[in-house]
Amino acid sequence: MLSELCRHHTALSADDVTMIEDLARHLQWIADVSRSDVFIDCPLADERMALVVAQAHPSTAISLYKTSVVGQYAHFRNEPAVMFTLMSGKPMLGSRGLSQEGIAMQQNVVPIHAKRGCVIGALILESDITKHVEQERNVERLMETTERLGETLLSLAMSEGGMQSLMQEGIVLFDEEEIVTYTNPQAKRLLLEMGHRGNAEGCPVGGLFDGRLSSARMREQTDVFRGEFRFGHVTFELKALSLFREQRMVGGFILIRDLSELKEKEKQLMIKSAVIKEIHHRVKNNLQTVSGLLRMQMRRTQHEEVRSVYRDSINRINSIAVIHEMLAFEGIEHSIPFKEVAERIAKNILASSAKPDQRIHAAVGGDGLILPSEQAMTLALVLNELVQNCVIHAFRERLDGEIEIELRIAGGEAQIHVSDNGIGMLDPAAEPNGRKGHIGLQICETLVQENLGGLLRIASGPLGTRVFIAFPLAEADGRKEEEG
Repeated sequence: MLSELCRHHTALSADDVTMIEDLARHLQWIADVSRSDVFIDCPLADERMALVVAQAHPSTAISLYKTSVVGQYAHFRNEPAVMFTLMSGKPMLGSRGLSQEGIAMQQNVVPIHAKRGCVIGALILESDITKHVEQERNVERLMETTERLGETLLSLAMSEGGMQSLMQEGIVLFDEEEIVTYTNPQAKRLLLEMGHRGNAEGCPVGGLFDGRLSSARMREQTDVFRGEFRFGHVTFELKALSLFREQRMVGGFILIRDLSELKEKEKQLMIKSAVIKEIHHRVKNNLQTVSGLLRMQMRRTQHEEVRSVYRDSINRINSIAVIHEMLAFEGIEHSIPFKEVAERIAKNILASSAKPDQRIHAAVGGDGLILPSEQAMTLALVLNELVQNCVIHAFRERLDGEIEIELRIAGGEAQIHVSDNGIGMLDPAAEPNGRKGHIGLQICETLVQENLGGLLRIASGPLGTRVFIAFPLAEADGRKEEEG
Protein backbone atom coordinates (compact mmCIF):
# COMPACT_ATOMS: atom_id res chain seq x y z
CA MET A 1 0.00 0.00 0.00
CA LEU A 2 2.88 2.36 0.79
CA SER A 3 4.42 1.88 -2.65
CA GLU A 4 1.04 2.44 -4.33
CA LEU A 5 0.48 5.68 -2.43
CA CYS A 6 3.93 6.98 -3.35
CA ARG A 7 3.54 5.95 -7.01
CA HIS A 8 0.10 7.58 -7.46
CA HIS A 9 0.60 10.76 -5.39
CA THR A 10 4.33 11.64 -5.23
CA ALA A 11 7.25 12.07 -7.57
CA LEU A 12 9.53 9.69 -5.65
CA SER A 13 11.66 7.20 -7.57
CA ALA A 14 11.55 3.44 -7.04
CA ASP A 15 14.78 3.63 -4.99
CA ASP A 16 13.28 6.39 -2.86
CA VAL A 17 10.17 4.30 -2.21
CA THR A 18 12.29 1.29 -1.28
CA MET A 19 14.17 3.42 1.24
CA ILE A 20 10.90 4.66 2.74
CA GLU A 21 9.59 1.07 2.97
CA ASP A 22 12.76 -0.06 4.79
CA LEU A 23 12.32 2.69 7.36
CA ALA A 24 8.60 1.96 7.74
CA ARG A 25 9.41 -1.57 8.91
CA HIS A 26 10.97 -0.07 12.08
CA LEU A 27 8.19 2.38 12.92
CA GLN A 28 6.56 0.17 15.55
CA TRP A 29 9.82 -0.21 17.41
CA ILE A 30 10.39 3.56 17.31
CA ALA A 31 6.81 4.19 18.53
CA ASP A 32 7.17 1.81 21.48
CA VAL A 33 10.52 3.22 22.57
CA SER A 34 9.50 6.87 22.24
CA ARG A 35 5.93 6.27 23.56
CA SER A 36 4.70 8.40 20.66
CA ASP A 37 2.67 8.08 17.48
CA VAL A 38 5.16 7.82 14.60
CA PHE A 39 4.52 8.76 10.94
CA ILE A 40 6.27 9.09 7.63
CA ASP A 41 5.06 11.96 5.42
CA CYS A 42 6.20 12.39 1.84
CA PRO A 43 6.25 15.66 -0.15
CA LEU A 44 3.71 16.49 -2.83
CA ALA A 45 3.76 18.84 -5.75
CA ASP A 46 1.77 21.31 -3.65
CA GLU A 47 4.30 22.45 -1.03
CA ARG A 48 1.51 23.35 1.38
CA MET A 49 0.61 19.67 1.85
CA ALA A 50 2.26 16.31 2.51
CA LEU A 51 0.99 12.73 2.25
CA VAL A 52 0.93 10.32 5.24
CA VAL A 53 2.33 7.03 3.89
CA ALA A 54 3.07 5.10 7.12
CA GLN A 55 1.92 5.15 10.74
CA ALA A 56 2.57 3.25 14.00
CA HIS A 57 0.70 3.48 17.32
CA PRO A 58 2.70 2.93 20.53
CA SER A 59 1.88 -0.16 22.55
CA THR A 60 3.57 1.42 25.60
CA ALA A 61 1.36 4.51 25.79
CA ILE A 62 -2.07 5.83 24.77
CA SER A 63 -2.27 6.76 21.09
CA LEU A 64 -3.50 10.14 19.87
CA TYR A 65 -5.46 8.49 17.08
CA LYS A 66 -8.53 6.29 17.05
CA THR A 67 -8.20 5.35 13.35
CA SER A 68 -5.47 5.17 10.73
CA VAL A 69 -4.58 8.38 8.91
CA VAL A 70 -2.43 6.68 6.23
CA GLY A 71 -3.39 8.16 2.84
CA GLN A 72 -4.57 11.44 4.36
CA TYR A 73 -3.00 14.85 3.80
CA ALA A 74 -1.06 16.91 6.32
CA HIS A 75 -1.67 20.63 5.78
CA PHE A 76 0.68 23.54 6.48
CA ARG A 77 -1.85 25.33 8.71
CA ASN A 78 -2.05 22.33 11.07
CA GLU A 79 1.50 20.93 10.88
CA PRO A 80 3.92 23.72 9.92
CA ALA A 81 6.92 21.80 11.28
CA VAL A 82 6.42 18.99 8.74
CA MET A 83 6.33 21.42 5.79
CA PHE A 84 9.37 23.29 7.11
CA THR A 85 11.41 20.08 7.33
CA LEU A 86 10.35 18.86 3.87
CA MET A 87 11.29 22.18 2.25
CA SER A 88 14.47 23.02 4.23
CA GLY A 89 15.85 19.58 5.01
CA LYS A 90 16.37 20.62 8.64
CA PRO A 91 14.92 18.96 11.75
CA MET A 92 12.22 20.70 13.79
CA LEU A 93 11.95 19.70 17.46
CA GLY A 94 9.29 20.68 19.99
CA SER A 95 6.91 22.25 17.49
CA ARG A 96 3.18 22.32 18.13
CA GLY A 97 0.50 21.28 15.71
CA LEU A 98 -3.00 19.94 15.28
CA SER A 99 -3.63 16.31 14.34
CA GLN A 100 -6.03 15.12 11.64
CA GLU A 101 -8.46 14.37 14.50
CA GLY A 102 -8.18 17.90 15.93
CA ILE A 103 -5.99 17.09 18.97
CA ALA A 104 -3.28 19.48 20.15
CA MET A 105 0.09 17.77 19.87
CA GLN A 106 3.82 18.31 19.99
CA GLN A 107 5.90 17.18 17.02
CA ASN A 108 9.54 16.23 16.64
CA VAL A 109 10.31 16.08 12.91
CA VAL A 110 13.51 14.94 11.20
CA PRO A 111 14.11 14.78 7.41
CA ILE A 112 14.59 11.56 5.44
CA HIS A 113 17.32 12.04 2.84
CA ALA A 114 17.79 9.97 -0.30
CA LYS A 115 21.24 8.73 -1.24
CA ARG A 116 21.52 11.60 -3.70
CA GLY A 117 20.94 14.06 -0.86
CA CYS A 118 17.45 15.38 -1.53
CA VAL A 119 14.60 15.20 1.00
CA ILE A 120 12.17 12.39 0.21
CA GLY A 121 10.14 12.39 3.41
CA ALA A 122 9.86 13.33 7.08
CA LEU A 123 9.88 11.07 10.15
CA ILE A 124 7.43 12.50 12.73
CA LEU A 125 6.98 11.71 16.44
CA GLU A 126 3.81 13.11 17.98
CA SER A 127 2.75 13.34 21.66
CA ASP A 128 -0.47 14.62 23.24
CA ILE A 129 -0.19 18.04 24.95
CA THR A 130 -3.90 18.70 25.43
CA LYS A 131 -3.57 18.92 29.24
CA HIS A 132 -0.51 21.14 28.97
CA VAL A 133 -2.30 23.53 26.62
CA GLU A 134 -5.30 23.65 28.95
CA GLN A 135 -3.02 24.49 31.88
CA GLU A 136 -1.48 27.32 29.88
CA ARG A 137 -4.93 28.67 29.12
CA ASN A 138 -5.85 28.52 32.81
CA VAL A 139 -2.70 30.46 33.68
CA GLU A 140 -3.54 33.08 31.09
CA ARG A 141 -7.07 33.39 32.48
CA LEU A 142 -5.69 33.68 36.01
CA MET A 143 -3.22 36.40 35.00
CA GLU A 144 -5.97 38.33 33.25
CA THR A 145 -8.26 37.98 36.26
CA THR A 146 -5.48 39.09 38.63
CA GLU A 147 -4.77 42.13 36.49
CA ARG A 148 -8.43 43.12 36.46
CA LEU A 149 -8.68 42.56 40.22
CA GLY A 150 -5.69 44.81 40.79
CA GLU A 151 -7.21 47.57 38.72
CA THR A 152 -10.51 47.16 40.58
CA LEU A 153 -8.74 47.47 43.93
CA LEU A 154 -7.00 50.62 42.74
CA SER A 155 -10.29 52.14 41.63
CA LEU A 156 -12.00 51.12 44.86
CA ALA A 157 -9.24 52.53 47.02
CA MET A 158 -9.33 55.83 45.11
CA SER A 159 -13.06 56.16 45.69
CA GLU A 160 -14.51 58.25 48.50
CA GLY A 161 -15.90 55.23 50.36
CA GLY A 162 -14.98 54.64 53.98
CA MET A 163 -14.17 50.91 53.74
CA GLN A 164 -10.42 51.56 53.70
CA SER A 165 -10.62 53.33 57.04
CA LEU A 166 -11.93 50.15 58.69
CA MET A 167 -8.95 48.05 57.57
CA GLN A 168 -6.19 47.28 60.07
CA GLU A 169 -3.53 47.58 57.38
CA GLY A 170 -2.33 50.89 56.12
CA ILE A 171 -2.82 51.30 52.35
CA VAL A 172 -0.46 53.35 50.20
CA LEU A 173 -1.11 53.67 46.46
CA PHE A 174 1.38 54.96 43.92
CA ASP A 175 1.28 55.68 40.20
CA GLU A 176 3.55 54.73 37.29
CA GLU A 177 6.02 57.43 38.36
CA GLU A 178 6.21 55.89 41.86
CA ILE A 179 4.51 58.95 43.36
CA VAL A 180 2.13 58.35 46.26
CA THR A 181 -1.44 59.11 45.17
CA TYR A 182 -3.40 57.89 48.19
CA THR A 183 -2.99 56.89 51.85
CA ASN A 184 -5.79 55.69 54.10
CA PRO A 185 -6.09 56.93 57.71
CA GLN A 186 -4.35 53.84 59.10
CA ALA A 187 -1.37 54.37 56.77
CA LYS A 188 -1.08 58.01 57.81
CA ARG A 189 -0.94 56.99 61.47
CA LEU A 190 1.65 54.27 60.86
CA LEU A 191 3.82 56.54 58.70
CA LEU A 192 3.75 59.08 61.50
CA GLU A 193 5.01 56.41 63.92
CA MET A 194 7.83 55.71 61.47
CA GLY A 195 8.88 59.32 61.70
CA HIS A 196 7.39 60.64 58.46
CA ARG A 197 6.11 64.18 58.93
CA GLY A 198 3.56 65.84 56.70
CA ASN A 199 1.31 64.49 53.97
CA ALA A 200 2.75 61.46 52.14
CA GLU A 201 0.63 62.01 49.04
CA GLY A 202 2.74 63.49 46.28
CA CYS A 203 5.98 62.10 47.74
CA PRO A 204 8.14 59.43 46.09
CA VAL A 205 7.61 55.93 47.47
CA GLY A 206 11.34 55.48 48.00
CA GLY A 207 11.40 58.29 50.54
CA LEU A 208 8.84 56.77 52.89
CA PHE A 209 10.73 53.80 54.32
CA ASP A 210 14.36 54.93 54.50
CA GLY A 211 15.00 53.70 50.96
CA ARG A 212 14.03 50.12 51.73
CA LEU A 213 11.73 50.03 48.68
CA SER A 214 13.99 51.07 45.80
CA SER A 215 12.83 52.14 42.35
CA ALA A 216 14.47 49.08 40.78
CA ARG A 217 12.59 46.82 43.20
CA MET A 218 9.26 48.44 42.38
CA ARG A 219 9.74 47.92 38.65
CA GLU A 220 10.51 44.19 38.90
CA GLN A 221 7.71 41.91 37.68
CA THR A 222 8.12 39.43 40.52
CA ASP A 223 6.05 38.22 43.45
CA VAL A 224 4.85 40.39 46.31
CA PHE A 225 7.71 42.03 48.21
CA ARG A 226 7.56 41.23 51.94
CA GLY A 227 9.73 42.64 54.68
CA GLU A 228 9.78 43.39 58.42
CA PHE A 229 11.32 46.60 59.64
CA ARG A 230 11.81 48.03 63.09
CA PHE A 231 11.45 51.74 63.78
CA GLY A 232 12.21 52.53 67.41
CA HIS A 233 10.21 50.10 69.55
CA VAL A 234 7.65 49.31 66.84
CA THR A 235 7.90 46.51 64.27
CA PHE A 236 6.18 46.91 60.91
CA GLU A 237 5.48 44.50 58.08
CA LEU A 238 5.51 45.86 54.51
CA LYS A 239 3.94 44.16 51.51
CA ALA A 240 4.41 45.86 48.14
CA LEU A 241 3.11 44.89 44.72
CA SER A 242 3.55 46.68 41.39
CA LEU A 243 0.83 46.31 38.74
CA PHE A 244 1.82 45.90 35.09
CA ARG A 245 -0.03 46.08 31.82
CA GLU A 246 1.71 45.00 28.62
CA GLN A 247 5.12 44.92 30.35
CA ARG A 248 4.68 48.51 31.62
CA MET A 249 4.16 49.45 35.25
CA VAL A 250 0.89 51.32 35.75
CA GLY A 251 1.11 51.74 39.52
CA GLY A 252 0.94 49.63 42.63
CA PHE A 253 0.11 49.50 46.30
CA ILE A 254 1.79 48.95 49.66
CA LEU A 255 0.24 47.41 52.77
CA ILE A 256 1.65 48.42 56.17
CA ARG A 257 0.86 46.47 59.31
CA ASP A 258 1.88 47.05 62.91
CA LEU A 259 3.33 43.78 64.25
CA SER A 260 4.30 45.06 67.69
CA GLU A 261 1.44 43.36 69.53
CA LEU A 262 1.97 40.11 67.60
CA LYS A 263 5.70 40.16 68.31
CA GLU A 264 5.02 40.73 72.00
CA LYS A 265 2.65 37.72 72.07
CA GLU A 266 5.26 35.60 70.29
CA LYS A 267 7.82 36.68 72.89
CA GLN A 268 5.47 35.72 75.72
CA LEU A 269 4.78 32.34 74.10
CA MET A 270 8.50 31.69 73.75
CA ILE A 271 9.03 32.55 77.41
CA LYS A 272 6.11 30.34 78.45
CA SER A 273 7.42 27.47 76.29
CA ALA A 274 10.88 27.83 77.83
CA VAL A 275 9.41 27.78 81.35
CA ILE A 276 7.33 24.67 80.57
CA LYS A 277 10.40 22.92 79.19
CA GLU A 278 12.40 23.82 82.28
CA ILE A 279 9.64 22.53 84.58
CA HIS A 280 9.49 19.18 82.77
CA HIS A 281 13.28 19.00 82.79
CA ARG A 282 13.41 19.52 86.55
CA VAL A 283 10.62 16.99 87.17
CA LYS A 284 12.52 14.47 85.06
CA ASN A 285 15.72 15.14 87.04
CA ASN A 286 13.89 14.77 90.35
CA LEU A 287 12.32 11.48 89.24
CA GLN A 288 15.72 10.18 88.19
CA THR A 289 17.12 11.23 91.57
CA VAL A 290 14.37 9.31 93.37
CA SER A 291 15.01 6.35 91.08
CA GLY A 292 18.70 6.47 91.93
CA LEU A 293 18.00 6.54 95.67
CA LEU A 294 15.66 3.56 95.38
CA ARG A 295 18.29 1.69 93.37
CA MET A 296 20.82 2.27 96.18
CA GLN A 297 18.36 0.92 98.74
CA MET A 298 17.61 -2.09 96.55
CA ARG A 299 21.30 -3.03 96.42
CA ARG A 300 21.53 -3.02 100.23
CA THR A 301 18.71 -5.47 100.88
CA GLN A 302 19.19 -9.23 100.74
CA HIS A 303 15.50 -10.11 100.48
CA GLU A 304 14.47 -10.95 96.93
CA GLU A 305 10.84 -9.95 97.50
CA VAL A 306 11.93 -6.49 98.72
CA ARG A 307 14.31 -6.16 95.76
CA SER A 308 11.42 -7.02 93.44
CA VAL A 309 9.27 -4.26 94.97
CA TYR A 310 12.11 -1.75 94.60
CA ARG A 311 12.70 -2.81 91.00
CA ASP A 312 9.02 -2.43 90.10
CA SER A 313 8.90 1.05 91.63
CA ILE A 314 12.09 2.13 89.84
CA ASN A 315 10.73 1.01 86.47
CA ARG A 316 7.45 2.84 87.05
CA ILE A 317 9.26 6.04 87.97
CA ASN A 318 11.53 5.75 84.95
CA SER A 319 8.51 5.29 82.67
CA ILE A 320 7.04 8.56 83.93
CA ALA A 321 10.46 10.23 83.60
CA VAL A 322 10.57 9.28 79.91
CA ILE A 323 7.40 11.31 79.25
CA HIS A 324 8.72 14.35 81.14
CA GLU A 325 12.03 14.11 79.29
CA MET A 326 10.26 14.22 75.93
CA LEU A 327 8.06 17.12 77.06
CA ALA A 328 11.18 18.96 78.21
CA PHE A 329 12.73 18.45 74.79
CA GLU A 330 9.66 19.32 72.69
CA GLY A 331 7.97 21.86 74.95
CA ILE A 332 4.56 20.77 73.65
CA GLU A 333 1.86 19.43 75.93
CA HIS A 334 -0.21 17.53 73.38
CA SER A 335 2.12 15.73 71.03
CA ILE A 336 3.99 12.77 72.47
CA PRO A 337 5.23 10.30 69.81
CA PHE A 338 4.41 7.16 71.77
CA LYS A 339 6.31 4.76 69.55
CA GLU A 340 9.55 6.32 70.79
CA VAL A 341 8.27 6.14 74.37
CA ALA A 342 7.52 2.42 73.99
CA GLU A 343 10.99 1.72 72.62
CA ARG A 344 12.68 3.51 75.52
CA ILE A 345 10.52 1.83 78.17
CA ALA A 346 11.21 -1.62 76.74
CA LYS A 347 14.93 -0.89 76.59
CA ASN A 348 15.04 0.31 80.22
CA ILE A 349 13.14 -2.72 81.54
CA LEU A 350 15.29 -5.22 79.64
CA ALA A 351 18.41 -3.54 81.02
CA SER A 352 17.19 -3.57 84.64
CA SER A 353 15.08 -6.74 84.91
CA ALA A 354 16.54 -9.34 82.53
CA LYS A 355 19.07 -11.80 83.92
CA PRO A 356 22.67 -11.44 82.67
CA ASP A 357 22.53 -14.72 80.72
CA GLN A 358 19.13 -14.06 79.14
CA ARG A 359 18.76 -12.97 75.50
CA ILE A 360 15.39 -11.21 75.38
CA HIS A 361 14.54 -8.90 72.48
CA ALA A 362 11.72 -6.36 72.28
CA ALA A 363 10.42 -4.96 68.95
CA VAL A 364 8.07 -2.00 68.58
CA GLY A 365 6.12 -1.60 65.32
CA GLY A 366 2.92 -0.35 63.74
CA ASP A 367 1.71 3.21 63.42
CA GLY A 368 3.26 6.40 64.75
CA LEU A 369 0.80 7.02 67.56
CA ILE A 370 0.68 10.63 68.77
CA LEU A 371 -0.91 11.14 72.20
CA PRO A 372 -1.55 14.05 74.57
CA SER A 373 0.68 13.99 77.63
CA GLU A 374 -2.01 12.72 80.01
CA GLN A 375 -2.89 9.68 77.87
CA ALA A 376 0.79 9.07 77.12
CA MET A 377 1.64 9.08 80.84
CA THR A 378 -1.07 6.52 81.65
CA LEU A 379 -0.22 4.27 78.71
CA ALA A 380 3.48 4.41 79.64
CA LEU A 381 2.67 3.02 83.10
CA VAL A 382 0.51 0.28 81.57
CA LEU A 383 3.18 -0.68 79.06
CA ASN A 384 5.79 -0.71 81.83
CA GLU A 385 3.77 -3.29 83.78
CA LEU A 386 3.13 -5.49 80.74
CA VAL A 387 6.73 -5.57 79.51
CA GLN A 388 7.98 -6.13 83.05
CA ASN A 389 5.61 -9.10 83.41
CA CYS A 390 6.95 -10.54 80.17
CA VAL A 391 10.55 -10.32 81.34
CA ILE A 392 9.99 -11.56 84.90
CA HIS A 393 7.24 -14.17 84.46
CA ALA A 394 7.02 -15.26 80.80
CA PHE A 395 10.75 -16.01 80.52
CA ARG A 396 11.63 -16.91 84.09
CA GLU A 397 12.58 -20.43 82.99
CA ARG A 398 14.05 -19.51 79.59
CA LEU A 399 17.20 -17.88 78.28
CA ASP A 400 15.71 -16.62 75.00
CA GLY A 401 12.54 -14.66 74.38
CA GLU A 402 10.76 -12.26 72.03
CA ILE A 403 8.44 -9.41 72.99
CA GLU A 404 6.39 -7.63 70.35
CA ILE A 405 4.66 -4.27 70.87
CA GLU A 406 2.38 -3.15 68.06
CA LEU A 407 0.64 0.25 67.91
CA ARG A 408 -2.40 0.67 65.67
CA ILE A 409 -5.00 3.35 64.94
CA ALA A 410 -8.47 2.27 63.80
CA GLY A 411 -10.74 5.23 63.19
CA GLY A 412 -10.76 7.24 66.40
CA GLU A 413 -9.43 4.39 68.51
CA ALA A 414 -5.91 3.47 69.59
CA GLN A 415 -5.08 -0.24 69.73
CA ILE A 416 -2.00 -1.70 71.42
CA HIS A 417 -0.95 -5.33 71.19
CA VAL A 418 1.73 -6.66 73.57
CA SER A 419 2.68 -10.29 73.02
CA ASP A 420 5.43 -12.70 74.02
CA ASN A 421 6.46 -16.27 73.24
CA GLY A 422 6.92 -17.24 76.87
CA ILE A 423 5.46 -19.97 79.03
CA GLY A 424 2.02 -18.36 79.34
CA MET A 425 0.10 -17.40 82.46
CA LEU A 426 -0.66 -19.97 85.14
CA ASP A 427 -4.00 -20.23 86.92
CA PRO A 428 -3.98 -17.59 89.69
CA ALA A 429 -5.03 -20.26 92.21
CA ALA A 430 -1.92 -22.23 91.34
CA GLU A 431 0.41 -19.28 91.91
CA PRO A 432 2.50 -19.47 95.08
CA ASN A 433 1.25 -16.03 96.16
CA GLY A 434 -2.30 -16.45 94.82
CA ARG A 435 -3.84 -13.33 93.34
CA LYS A 436 -0.91 -11.22 94.51
CA GLY A 437 1.11 -12.54 91.61
CA HIS A 438 -1.08 -10.52 89.26
CA ILE A 439 -0.90 -7.11 90.93
CA GLY A 440 0.69 -5.67 87.78
CA LEU A 441 -2.27 -6.73 85.66
CA GLN A 442 -4.67 -5.26 88.21
CA ILE A 443 -2.86 -1.94 87.90
CA CYS A 444 -3.11 -2.15 84.11
CA GLU A 445 -6.83 -2.88 84.14
CA THR A 446 -7.52 0.01 86.50
CA LEU A 447 -5.46 2.51 84.50
CA VAL A 448 -6.95 1.49 81.15
CA GLN A 449 -10.56 1.50 82.34
CA GLU A 450 -10.55 4.57 84.60
CA ASN A 451 -7.89 6.85 83.07
CA LEU A 452 -8.17 5.94 79.38
CA GLY A 453 -11.81 4.88 79.24
CA GLY A 454 -10.81 1.74 77.35
CA LEU A 455 -10.68 -2.03 77.70
CA LEU A 456 -7.98 -4.63 78.27
CA ARG A 457 -8.17 -8.30 77.19
CA ILE A 458 -5.69 -11.10 77.84
CA ALA A 459 -5.24 -14.35 75.94
CA SER A 460 -2.66 -16.82 77.20
CA GLY A 461 -1.52 -20.34 76.40
CA PRO A 462 1.55 -22.57 76.26
CA LEU A 463 2.86 -20.59 73.23
CA GLY A 464 2.78 -17.23 75.01
CA THR A 465 0.57 -14.39 76.16
CA ARG A 466 -1.12 -11.65 74.16
CA VAL A 467 -2.58 -8.50 75.72
CA PHE A 468 -4.91 -6.26 73.73
CA ILE A 469 -5.67 -2.67 74.79
CA ALA A 470 -8.09 -0.30 73.06
CA PHE A 471 -9.17 3.22 74.04
CA PRO A 472 -10.62 6.28 72.29
CA LEU A 473 -8.18 8.89 71.08
CA ALA A 474 -8.60 12.45 72.27
CA GLU A 475 -10.06 14.40 69.33
CA ALA A 476 -7.49 16.35 67.29
CA ASP A 477 -4.68 14.94 69.45
CA GLY A 478 -4.24 11.37 68.23
CA ARG A 479 -3.27 10.93 64.66
CA LYS A 480 -1.49 8.42 62.44
CA GLU A 481 1.87 9.15 60.85
CA GLU A 482 3.21 6.93 58.08
CA GLU A 483 6.39 5.21 59.04
CA GLY A 484 9.23 5.25 56.52
